[in-house]
Order: sequence, then C-alpha cells, then structure tokens
Amino acid sequence: MDVTLHLAQRPEADELLGRSPLAALVGMLLDQQVPMEWAFAGPYTIARRLGGDDLDAHEIAAYEPEAFAALLSEKPAVHRYPGSMAKRIQQLCQYLVEHYEGDAAKVWEGAESGAESGAELFGRLKELPGFGAQKAQIFLALLGKQLGVRPKGWREAAGSYGEANSYRSVADITGPDSLTKVRAHKQEMKAAAKAAAGTTAKAAAEAAMEGSKGPKGSKGSKSSKGAAKTSGE
Repeated sequence: MDVTLHLAQRPEADELLGRSPLAALVGMLLDQQVPMEWAFAGPYTIARRLGGDDLDAHEIAAYEPEAFAALLSEKPAVHRYPGSMAKRIQQLCQYLVEHYEGDAAKVWEGAESGAESGAELFGRLKELPGFGAQKAQIFLALLGKQLGVRPKGWREAAGSYGEANSYRSVADITGPDSLTKVRAHKQEMKAAAKAAAGTTAKAAAEAAMEGSKGPKGSKGSKSSKGAAKTSGE
C-alpha cells in the first residue's frame, strides 16, 4: 500500500495515510463528530507523539491506557473526545494483534484472490472495534476507489458509497474540490435529517393534542355533573 491520498489535506499526514494501512484505519475510526481533515490528520499526530513516523499496532495495544489518553489529549488534541477515542484506538489495535498479527493490511489482504468477495471484506471490516456498518462501507469504498482493493462485488457491498463520482464520503476525496463537494453533500444530508425530525416531532405533537381532547363531552355534561353532585351529598 503506497498511494497518494488527500484526506487530511496536509502532505505529511496524507503521505502516512497512503503508505500505512493502520494509519488509514485509525483515521477512519476518528472520522466522526469532527471535520474530516482533523480526523485523518490524527494518525500522523499520534505517530509523532509516539516518537516515530508510523503507527505500530503492537505498541499501541500494549500502551498504558491513561498515558495513551493523555498523549491524544495534548494540545492540539487529536479529537474532540480524545479520551474515548484513545480507548477505541487501543481496542482496534488489540483486535488487530489478536486476529491479524498486528498487520492491518491483512484485514483485506488476499481479497482480490477470487476466494474473497466484497461482502466478505465488508464483514471483516464491520467486525473491527469502532466500525459499524456505515463506517465499514465507507472504508470499503475507499479501498476500492483509491487503494486498488477491488474484490468481486465491492461496489455493491459498499452500497451508495461505492457509486462512482457520488461525492458521499471520504472515499471520493481526491483534492480540495472534491472535499468541498463531499462536505456540501454531508450538509445537505444533515439538513434533510433535521427537517425530517422536525416533521416527525410536529406530527407527534399534533397527535398528542388530539388525544388530549378526548371524545366529545368528555369534559362532563351538565347531567353528569349533577349526578356527581348528588352522589357526593
């Protein structure tokens, strides 16, 4: 794995992402609740703070948890939530050590041999700590579109993120222009989700109001009030 990526929009950080499978996985793990460039610059920052120019799964897996969290929390912090992300990164590395001998590339290694499929690769990615279905699909799309890992059916397994020129995720970022398009798409999706949530809340409120009114006459007729008064005497 030695390609040119433009996810961090910083040459030194992108160079690491392009040659280090573990850095790419860690960057994908960090890509939530922060700008994409911030997330994918994280692996380079971590490597430098560990005193090297690459990441080692064995080293990170064995690192003292509080010390590793402190390392990510140094200013500028690696993530908005450095403590929780430090724990997730260590869990990821521990899983890689246990299942892939600490070699992140082995997650997709051999995926083009014909014995593997896009669906199987998607399953491997989804099993990684911190990788849900959506994150696994996005990373699968990144592997196929930019890293040359294209087992049979990879586009289908990646869902909409595998579509050509979709500009839906980091898998489509190849420079500043595409970054702008991806960011615009994300903003559109957030706006649509917010509008849908508002519509649902409004409908629920209207339904609640209708339910509180009850059937006609539920406030009590004169006869019923009279009966209540008589029974209380």
